Amino acid sequence: MLANRVRKNFRRLQPWARREPTDCFRVYDGDIPEIPVVVDWYAGRLHVSDRSEPLPDDPTPPSQIASWTARLASAAAEALALAPTELFLKHHRRQREGSQYERTADAAVWHLVHEHGLTFRVNLSDYLDTGLFLDHRTTRGRVRHEATGRRVLNLFCYTGAFTVHAAAGGAAHTMSIDLSNTYLDWARENLALNALTGPRHTWLRADVCEWLASDQGRGQFDLIVLDPPTFSRSASMEATFDVLRDQTTLLSDTLTRLAPGGVLYFSTNHRRFRMRPESLSLGHFVELTPDSLPPDMRDRHIHRCWRITRTVNA
Repeated sequence: MLANRVRKNFRRLQPWARREPTDCFRVYDGDIPEIPVVVDWYAGRLHVSDRSEPLPDDPTPPSQIASWTARLASAAAEALALAPTELFLKHHRRQREGSQYERTADAAVWHLVHEHGLTFRVNLSDYLDTGLFLDHRTTRGRVRHEATGRRVLNLFCYTGAFTVHAAAGGAAHTMSIDLSNTYLDWARENLALNALTGPRHTWLRADVCEWLASDQGRGQFDLIVLDPPTFSRSASMEATFDVLRDQTTLLSDTLTRLAPGGVLYFSTNHRRFRMRPESLSLGHFVELTPDSLPPDMRDRHIHRCWRITRTVNA
């Protein structure tokens, strides 16, 4: 069943991917309820994420579950005529805060993929995620289109995909902030792959919430990307960050960084996220969901996204 669906989806999506153009896209997104996996194509490699959650009273031995999942992944690879060495299987379970970004292996299987004429370095082996969130492809295209001549701020920048798109779009300046040196280095490499390096691109290792609470960068940016984690805790802070609980402070502090006429793209993958009235009072909100989701995403709730302009009194 899985092999047939993967084969069918790939044939349907490949012409669209060529027009996009991109060589990394989702070919199976939990289409069949009994098979809760996600299958992504990365330029001739297959990345399979097992999203099942074992029930507490399930008597099935873990080894049997692992064997079943491995068979599913192999079926998906065989459907696309890929060798076992071109298949990468991950097990997504409920993680502690922020752990989805932590290293889980050290095989260092790197691969180059392309999106809208740009090149990105993905890691298929060592993290739960590869370094390129496919569901944000459309929003990255929006940022690239709007970045011309603008000063762009990328908060929680991860591996810098939004920064690369902004730079390719002709941004006058970009500033990318993340707490991880690993991801900042990765972001720099992505920029270098596209021959976009230079003094107009700056990087800062910092806790984003702490930086926003300071007076730095107020009114200095024309376009901001804000895609925070659902939960996080930095080593220097005892308090946790919760995007649902802390949204008003986060958005208010971010909007003060915008110059007049500036635009903020805000996105979250919190499944139960609801925008609070006090948050909505901070600016002019236009929700882009579901139009922000590309056609290879069957899960139409994978994220929510807004385009926000600051009001005068925000």
